Amino acid sequence: MNVQLKDAPTGTQVRGNPGKLKVIDGDVHPIPRSLDDLRPFLSKEWGEHLTNYGLRYRLPYATAPAYPKATPALARRDAWPPEGGPPGSSLRFMQEQFLDPCNIEYGIMHCLYPIPMMERNLSFANALSSAVNDWQYHEWSQKDRRMKATISLSGEDAAGAIKEIERCAKVSRDFVQASMPGRITEPHGRQRYWPIYEVLERLGLPLAIHVGGEGGVPGGAGWPSYYQETHHNTSFMNRELITSMIFEGVFDRFPDLKLVLVESGFAWIPALSWRLDRQWLRMRDEVPHVKHPPSHYIRKNIYLTTQPMDEPERPDDLRDIIEWIGWDRLMMATDYPHWDFDDPGLAFKVRLTEAEKRQLFSENARAVYRLD
Repeated sequence: MNVQLKDAPTGTQVRGNPGKLKVIDGDVHPIPRSLDDLRPFLSKEWGEHLTNYGLRYRLPYATAPAYPKATPALARRDAWPPEGGPPGSSLRFMQEQFLDPCNIEYGIMHCLYPIPMMERNLSFANALSSAVNDWQYHEWSQKDRRMKATISLSGEDAAGAIKEIERCAKVSRDFVQASMPGRITEPHGRQRYWPIYEVLERLGLPLAIHVGGEGGVPGGAGWPSYYQETHHNTSFMNRELITSMIFEGVFDRFPDLKLVLVESGFAWIPALSWRLDRQWLRMRDEVPHVKHPPSHYIRKNIYLTTQPMDEPERPDDLRDIIEWIGWDRLMMATDYPHWDFDDPGLAFKVRLTEAEKRQLFSENARAVYRLD
C-alpha cells in the first residue's frame, strides 16, 4: 500500500482514443492514499478500532496478499501520482493521464482496498463498507461526474449488506451496482447470500464479482508459486462461481438478477457453457430446480468485462467467440491503473463495425447500469 517506485516515470503515456469514441469503462480502480482517508467516514468508535486493531482479513498472511506481486501495487510504472500516494489515489492525475485522453464518458469504480467482505469482525466490516462507499461518493463521484460508484459489500452479514445497499440506493444513482469479491467464505450460490441477491433484483442493481479476495482456500491446484499462476487462475475463479450460482438455483429464484464478471476475460465462456450443458443433461435429476440448460442463464443473466483482453493468434477467431456469447454481453474495461491496462485505442485487434464498437465501448454498459 505504501510502497512506491522512486524512479517511476509520470505523464500521459497512453495512446488514448484518437477516434473520440465515447467509452464507458467497466473497471477503474480508485484507492485511498492510506486508511486515514476513510476516517472522516467512520464513527469515533470504529476509527479507534481501526487505530488499535487495523484490518484483520481472512488470510494466512498478516501484511501481504496471498500471491507474489508482479510490481508494487500491481500498477503501471507511469501511474504513480507526482503528488505522492499509490496509483489510483489522485483524481487529478487520473483525469490528466486517463479519463481525458481516453474520452471516458463514465468510469465504473471498483475499490479493491480495503475489502470489507474480507474483514473478520462483521460489525467493523459493516462500518468499513459504509466508509468505503461514502469515500467513493464524496471524494470521486461528487468531484467528477464521470465516476460512478460500486457499493462495496460486507456480504458475510447479509442483513448488514442489505441495509447498506438500500442506504446507498437512496443516497444517489451514482451507485450503479454492488460488488462482492470472487473468493469468499462459501460458494456464491449458497442460500446464505440469497437475501442480498433478492434486494439487488428488486432495486434493479447488478451484482459485480471482481476477481480477488481470499476465503482462506487457494486455487484448485494448491498455493501458487508465481504471480503468473494467480493471474491465469482468475478465469477459473469465475468458472467456479458461475457453476455454483447456476446449479444452486440462484437464477431460477432471481430471474432478473444481473451478474457482471469483472477482470477475467471472456473467451473461456463458450467451452464452460458446453461442458455445463452436457453435465446438466446427464444429471438434471440431481438439480430439478434448474429449469434450463446452464447456457440459458449465461446468455440471459451474465455480463462480462473485456479485460484482460483475449488475443488469439488469428484475431478474427475473437469474432466467433463474441458471436457465441452475444455482442450485448460484453463491456469494455481498461483496469486502470494496473499494469495489464487495456488501452481503448489498442485493445481490440479484430475488425469491428461502428455499431459493434458502440455496443462494446459504451451502449452495453449504458443499458446494464441505466446511465443517461
